Amino acid sequence: MALEIITKEDLQDFKNELFEELKNLFPSKTPHQQQWMRTADVKALLKISSGTLQNMRINGTLRYSKIGGTLYYKYQDIEKLLQSKN
Repeated sequence: MALEIITKEDLQDFKNELFEELKNLFPSKTPHQQQWMRTADVKALLKISSGTLQNMRINGTLRYSKIGGTLYYKYQDIEKLLQSKN
């Protein structure tokens, strides 16, 4: 019976290979992949207050949809807003 010794480097290589395969199976979700964002996420992304976001809704700067009592914003609209400020 042959005896094989596994080193820390072998385990590290295995871990890296396994991690890469798992990463390919489960693509990461970023804000860019989200189609809709809630109010709290938009405020955090734009670093604005609730009042500022409300003003943006009122004056039409940022479109939104209301479902039930929750406001949703399209990420594409937020991205356009950010690009227009540059």
